[in-house]
Amino acid sequence: MFSRWSNSHHNKENDSLQQESKIKELQAAIGPLSGRSLKYCTDACLRRYLEARNWNADKSKKMLEETIKWRSTYKPEEIRWHEVAVEGETGKVYRASFHDRHGRTVLILRPGKQNTTSLDNQLRHLVYLIENAILNLPETQEQMAWLIDFTGWTLSTSVPIKSARDTINLLQNHYPERLAIAFLYNPPRIFEAFWKIVKYFMDAKTFQKVKFVYPKNTESVELMRSYFDEENLPTEFGGKAVLEYNHEEFSKQMSQDDIKSANLWGFDDKLQCIGNRHSGSDVAPEPVCLAPSAS
Repeated sequence: MFSRWSNSHHNKENDSLQQESKIKELQAAIGPLSGRSLKYCTDACLRRYLEARNWNADKSKKMLEETIKWRSTYKPEEIRWHEVAVEGETGKVYRASFHDRHGRTVLILRPGKQNTTSLDNQLRHLVYLIENAILNLPETQEQMAWLIDFTGWTLSTSVPIKSARDTINLLQNHYPERLAIAFLYNPPRIFEAFWKIVKYFMDAKTFQKVKFVYPKNTESVELMRSYFDEENLPTEFGGKAVLEYNHEEFSKQMSQDDIKSANLWGFDDKLQCIGNRHSGSDVAPEPVCLAPSAS
């Protein structure tokens, strides 16, 4: 028995050494970085890209370089709440006030509450909230969980296939290993037709993380309960918590997080003041200092 434990322990050490070696290999392949790219490419970040590509350094390098290029043009860390607040007015996507049993940040998505038509802005809003979910992760956790409520969802309120594909690609290509699990709660039968097309855009790793939950299917409900405390889980997902989305309160919270994000990315070294509004309409502007784009 001791010998078996010893072998297992030895194998784990070997795996760990091999992984460290791969991280160093990827670091060398990427070459010298500066500014925000350097801040982004931590060892933990490189590990996620390697995991997403089954520890193949060449494939991971290609993937990471694409993300660095995307981040330098899309600048997700510069998006501010007042720019996307209109998208959040109905609470179609927001960060929950609770975590799952593993301490992960939770995003609640309610596609039936779609309130806008600009696909670009909708994606920008989602990127903002993914960045916000990551910003609010505890130190011991790297991943988030998604809860998707299909109340009110119809094919007419559904996002176009292209938009669904863009969202999946964004998550897979630029936020690898950031999603731990996504629970799709009680989708209507007509969603199956939509799903049959959308699932082909997913890689195997992402596909395994998507779980359908039906109130009458005990096994699926138990799986979701293994991730969430029933007391925290909203009634819309079969739990006991009554959650009301308050846009004004959430906007205040996001504005505070914008300051936290600015400090994290070093925007406060060359200050440029802009008027930052909580909700984009009915709350008085508060000046927040941000920096111009870093090179």
